[in-house]
Amino acid sequence: MIKLGVLISGRGSNLKAILNAIALKTLDASVEVVVSNRLNPEGFMHAKACNIPTFGLHSANFESKEQFEQKVADILHEFKVDYVVLAGYMRILGPLFIETFSNRIINIHPSLLPAFKGLNAQKQALDYGVKVAGCSVHLVNNELDGGKILAQTVVPVLPDDTEETLSSRILAQEHLLLPQTLQSISNHTIQL
Repeated sequence: MIKLGVLISGRGSNLKAILNAIALKTLDASVEVVVSNRLNPEGFMHAKACNIPTFGLHSANFESKEQFEQKVADILHEFKVDYVVLAGYMRILGPLFIETFSNRIINIHPSLLPAFKGLNAQKQALDYGVKVAGCSVHLVNNELDGGKILAQTVVPVLPDDTEETLSSRILAQEHLLLPQTLQSISNHTIQL
């Protein structure tokens, strides 16, 4: 079993998917702690429903990004997590944090990387005119959305798609792909 520390910024739908997979015993893992860069994001309700400790930290309360990330790292170390999962965490991590958890930070991104990195990936895909989009689970390194790709799922782009409709279909696949990939890490079919 792997111990996870999950970082979120908003509604926590990917956190909920992880917790559901654990409850259904399709993911051999435990979520030890949930940390957010917001004081009380909507996603905390999923953690609290499972009695998982939550920490909401506002970056404005810290003198620097490094100090903020050191506090996050301290919390993750305190809970002895094996992996850090970015589940809708809307901040770019600094090099010291990435080095601290080298090859142990896993992110879900709503595009078929290496295409459409960064924010608004679904809009980028529609603007480019692609026929397929999707989502990727990857390791985090110092290049934005540039780490080793662990798994991907393809989602067709429909002729009448909007950013909202495409995003919704991709998100549904994220909720399947992220727990599946974490299970592959847990049972060592993916080597990091």
